[in-house]
Amino acid sequence: MHLASSYLPGITVITVAGEVDATASGHLETYLDQVRRRLDEHLVIDAHRLTFLDSSGLSVLLAAATLARAHGVDVHLAGLQPTVARILEITGTAELVTLHDRVSQAVTAVEALRDAAPGEPGEPGEPAEPSEAV
Repeated sequence: MHLASSYLPGITVITVAGEVDATASGHLETYLDQVRRRLDEHLVIDAHRLTFLDSSGLSVLLAAATLARAHGVDVHLAGLQPTVARILEITGTAELVTLHDRVSQAVTAVEALRDAAPGEPGEPGEPAEPSEAV
């Protein structure tokens, strides 16, 4: 599994590549906790290179979605592979996150939400921060 992160105003973008199974899910959970600057920022997960997700990885996503909603934001998944999308559909997880075909669509959706609620963290004009990779 490979993880990378970047930041946009009010958004933490996480790229997940490879397989998230019982051996990797703990690392994903720790990574999510470490790279999120604020709990009231939307989380966009670029999953276009996520090839496998088991129940432990699903649990990490559900925990992230629950935490995000508790802080008034959402988890957005972008670019899901058909197998991973099917797992989310079967388990009902797709109803607890927001799905997008591409990261750019997820970012646009978050920006629209932010623009509809002025005064939210990450106001326009803040510079994007550099990416981090693990």
